[in-house]
Amino acid sequence: MGFLDNVKGLVEKGQELAAENSDKVHDAIDKVADIADDKTGNKYGDQIDKAAEAAKKAVPEKQ
Repeated sequence: MGFLDNVKGLVEKGQELAAENSDKVHDAIDKVADIADDKTGNKYGDQIDKAAEAAKKAVPEKQ
């Protein structure tokens, strides 16, 4: 098994864990977005919200 196979295996394992814990991952994304919004003085709220929604879509829901 080569290096790329090892990396692929790690990525797949990470995707599985994220899917199994999607509710926790989505909560973490919301918390980070809130912190970022606060730190920027609510100046970039729309962009932060869009980025958070895109991040949530990248994590599949728990089945």
